[in-house]
Amino acid sequence: MLPTSLGSLRRAVDKGKIPHRSVKRELRDNLMARLGSGEPLFPGIVGYDDSVVPQVANAILSQHDFVLLGLRGQAKTRLIRGLADLLDDAIPVVPGCDINDDPLAPICPACRARVQEEGNDLPVAWLDRSMRYVEKLATPDVTIADMIGDIDPIKAAAAGRRLSDELTVHYGLVPRANRCIFAINELPDLAGKIQVGLFNILQEGDIQIRGYPVRLRLDIAMTFTANPEDYTARGKIVTPLKDRIGSEIRTHYPRTRHEAIAITEQEAWVARGAATEVSVPLYVREVVEEIAFQARANKKIDGRSGVSQRMPITCIENVVSNAERRALTANEAPTARVTDVYASLPAMTGKFELEYEGELRGADAVARELIRAAVGAVFGGWYDGVDTHQVVEWFEMGGTLHESDTTSSEAFLADVAEIHGLLELAAHAGVAAGDAPSQVASAVDFVLEGLCAQRRISRSDGGGYEAVEKPQPAARPSVPDFDPRQQMPRGNKKKYYN
Repeated sequence: MLPTSLGSLRRAVDKGKIPHRSVKRELRDNLMARLGSGEPLFPGIVGYDDSVVPQVANAILSQHDFVLLGLRGQAKTRLIRGLADLLDDAIPVVPGCDINDDPLAPICPACRARVQEEGNDLPVAWLDRSMRYVEKLATPDVTIADMIGDIDPIKAAAAGRRLSDELTVHYGLVPRANRCIFAINELPDLAGKIQVGLFNILQEGDIQIRGYPVRLRLDIAMTFTANPEDYTARGKIVTPLKDRIGSEIRTHYPRTRHEAIAITEQEAWVARGAATEVSVPLYVREVVEEIAFQARANKKIDGRSGVSQRMPITCIENVVSNAERRALTANEAPTARVTDVYASLPAMTGKFELEYEGELRGADAVARELIRAAVGAVFGGWYDGVDTHQVVEWFEMGGTLHESDTTSSEAFLADVAEIHGLLELAAHAGVAAGDAPSQVASAVDFVLEGLCAQRRISRSDGGGYEAVEKPQPAARPSVPDFDPRQQMPRGNKKKYYN
């Protein structure tokens, strides 16, 4: 049972039943225990096990404040929120104190007075772990009063105190995060004078509010996030604050499709319920993830702003919704197709910033190029060395196919039945005899879209497939009867020269 008075708390601490330590030491000790048990340090964080997580662990073990530098959509906020799991279940606080003061070592004048007055009979409250993580999004309109505090004249008048009295201060976010983790997102957007106030109260422990000096030895673990472009190029983090941040850790996007698929499966709303459980083949998932990889390397897209991992998450959700809509209309088992990816354009175009060349093309056209490039890359991996000439020849001999993303699976398979070798190629995508028509149709669709991406056949935006139009050989220029330099018949040159 947790102590309820200062006297019982002191006895529990003396006997070693309850630890008494700073928040950074608390994080360090609990991290060491987790490392020793082999538990995952940050559940739900994928792809950082060999890069970012070890650096964060080293920063915590060193009792550093740290900043995470990375482009948007790199799980920076999710990572720092996971730090709260390393805190104790609850800590003792002075009840009613605005800054979660420690009953054993109070820093607030009011709490010190209460301890002096009530002694061991002082009641003790307990602050839960969930209340010990404070997060603030930095915006240019944040003031020093929001972060540090301000003089409250009403409080001074009601208590008959001078304005210079510390008891007249209305505390801001930072003092109220005492004995907690305090995170600031997008630190470069915080005004320079606010950043100066932050490092002053953290390192020197003193601040000035409206000219009155106030000393507060706060116990806080500070974490920050920032975009590396803002951090280095625009220089909005003041130098004294950068110097006081213990560790600088860079995040990154998923390095493999496997990692990216794992993140998307974890975050995307794909399981819609038993009534409309949509099957999403692996090659469709790979295409969705490859779009983000292609976008990050595309010269038409601004790489400095990044391409968030939220793009494949929202994209796969639209893919599933389109497959769900088709299945409900056709009354069949829902299976996603590669053509459903084109229905996710609205979920893609808002997730990247275009360079000048991309602006000329337009976001929709650039997104379609990304899809084709992604399909080509994935198809090349699945069908490397597989002979596809029979299907290509069918189209070259005049065959055409007109389908849409709402065509039912049975109708689609009936239309492609006469294309020699197509169903055999679909087997390379993992379908077998006896599979549902929707799964076979999805594999066939993958083959057709892959051949289009490799420019073996042609595809219109409306869903029609046909042979690639071969360029006609240029006609040979006609030879003039007269030499324009000599203005004489070619056949009579010898006679004139002689």
